[in-house]
Amino acid sequence: MIPFKEIGECMVSAGEVDYFFRPSLLNMTRIGSPEEIVQALYDLHNDEVTPLLERAVKAYGLVPEWLMQHIRRSDYGKRALLSAMSVLEACTDNDVTPLTGEFLPAKRKGRAFKRRYGLMGDFEMLILARSLITHGVIGKAKVRQLQKHEGGSSSTEFNAFEYISAARNHFGVCRAEAEQLTMTEFQMMISTKYPDQKGFTRDEYNQVADDYLARKAKKLAKAS
Repeated sequence: MIPFKEIGECMVSAGEVDYFFRPSLLNMTRIGSPEEIVQALYDLHNDEVTPLLERAVKAYGLVPEWLMQHIRRSDYGKRALLSAMSVLEACTDNDVTPLTGEFLPAKRKGRAFKRRYGLMGDFEMLILARSLITHGVIGKAKVRQLQKHEGGSSSTEFNAFEYISAARNHFGVCRAEAEQLTMTEFQMMISTKYPDQKGFTRDEYNQVADDYLARKAKKLAKAS
């Protein structure tokens, strides 16, 4: 299967196994409840590990082993890492543990669990999971966003079924087809079907306002 990166699909090859990831609306529900989906989105975009690793790469050209050991011994980014593993697992039909590794109950006293590492590094998992959940929940389509739609209140939950139902209503597709849409793909289809929405984007509004003020200033200058 060929992935369409424009709508969030991707392929990761490890040995003879190809892992196909698709952040469809249905797969987003596999992350958890509507509230847990939003929590995973928040955790992945507010982790502590990614900025730390990026600064290390900028300073040293790589991530030093002492830093990786420090991260592994600490609680840095634990929530983000668990969310990343959950998102990757939700977006593929393969057993993803060879890539992500897993957390297992620890036999040693004083430790709740131990970690078995997979083929992917933490940084790669975080970046991939962040891209998948963005395409699946927020969308990354390059569409005109009218000013009246900006600045909406944030939500504490993401109800994928509402978008599945909307896709069936707007595009006349069956439930199985609607479930496989990513949010980016949904936005692109909406934009194609309704290209002539009335109103200004914020940039268009600002340009009109600037032009008006410039003409007014010019007239006042002539009058004086």
